[in-house]
Amino acid sequence: MGALIGLTGVGGGSLMTPLLVLLFGFHPTTAVGTDLIYASITKSVGTAVHGKRHTVEWRIVGALAAGSIPASIITLLVMGYFGVKGGTGAFVLNVLLGGTLLVTSITVFFRPWILSWSGHHIHALEPQQLRRSTIVLGALLGILVSITSVGAGALGTTALLILYPKLPVARIAGSDIAHAVPLTLIAGIGHWLLGSVDLTLMLSLLAGSIPGIIIGSYLATRSSDAVLRPVLAITLLVSSVRLLTA
Repeated sequence: MGALIGLTGVGGGSLMTPLLVLLFGFHPTTAVGTDLIYASITKSVGTAVHGKRHTVEWRIVGALAAGSIPASIITLLVMGYFGVKGGTGAFVLNVLLGGTLLVTSITVFFRPWILSWSGHHIHALEPQQLRRSTIVLGALLGILVSITSVGAGALGTTALLILYPKLPVARIAGSDIAHAVPLTLIAGIGHWLLGSVDLTLMLSLLAGSIPGIIIGSYLATRSSDAVLRPVLAITLLVSSVRLLTA
């Protein structure tokens, strides 16, 4: 899994969660909760690296968190109230996860065209409008990530590139990773309290991810985005269809 993340650059939720459900048979809530705790640890390392390189826009991180943290807490309270471990809860989570992966696959495949279209049709916003839009984006990501663990990577980065077209991609990526740390930590703790985190599974994933990410990152420097992007999009599309038809 670490190799796939390093190779494609897309967050583990888009790849790990569906594989844990489809290939290993974990309950969707266990897959989501475990992935969130795992992501909070791995993304902390990424944030430290970006912080040292000064590629984090903390004002963007703060605006995203202003929307995502309250949205995540409310979402977790609702999930706890209605229950997510039963058969109906598993079905609903499969549908939501499959739908989110479908949107993610479309976003990944058409990302260059989406950014090109937005550059011609979406003009720069005023500072206050930009901050409000970023907070709204954070709220949407808080809901999606808390329910499915998917969204903070491909979807969040693409949205930030549209909102902040003048920022270097490295700063967008660094800001997205830095924002994911508190979001995945809070959402992961919420899932832990709901009883949907497998610590043994998480430790196993961490043990394999570090060398995997190194290998994947090395291979990524030798691979073409024109090849990786459609392969990843097709993988996510197949996973979404499997979840939606399960």
